Amino acid sequence: MSLHPRRRSLGMPVLTVVWLTAVWVLLWGDLAVGTVLVGAGLAVLVTLALPLPAVEFTGHVHPLSLLYLAYRFVVDLVVASAQVAALALTPGRVARPAVVRVQLRSTSDLYLTFTAQLCSLVPGSVVVEAHRTTGMLYIHVLDLALAHGVHEARRHVLDTEARVLRALASPAELAAAGLTRNPRDTAEATG
Repeated sequence: MSLHPRRRSLGMPVLTVVWLTAVWVLLWGDLAVGTVLVGAGLAVLVTLALPLPAVEFTGHVHPLSLLYLAYRFVVDLVVASAQVAALALTPGRVARPAVVRVQLRSTSDLYLTFTAQLCSLVPGSVVVEAHRTTGMLYIHVLDLALAHGVHEARRHVLDTEARVLRALASPAELAAAGLTRNPRDTAEATG
């Protein structure tokens, strides 16, 4: 099942064309008819010349889990921003960076992408490599002390993946990953 079956039937992803047109207009800073038409024409050309593969999505969106995912992302964002600012403003403090290898539970490209993006958006960490065939992420951590060590850095990524799975995965995908919908029922419960 394609993530967007109705848009696929139109021959091109309509929302992608609209989005690319909006970006074009914003880049030019002019809402003139000509700018919109050229942007739309280029957007159609790009989507036809460089089509993206269909993304398989067999899960279901779970609104409460999705809200919790968003809440925890904002908390992680605020905490990490404060930690990075403190690290930058502390005289004489030298960061101890590291690259941490994390084996994800799911093999889905969609969940790997969501997990990698959420981890990269949090200050102090960035995904430097992702292997889609093995589900392996390599995360660069700004400071091991801020991350509370390699084990905790790895656990943070796995907790993020668990929240993504709980928000979007089907019961079968959750079971394959060794998770349940309720984090309290699972050994990998997030704090």
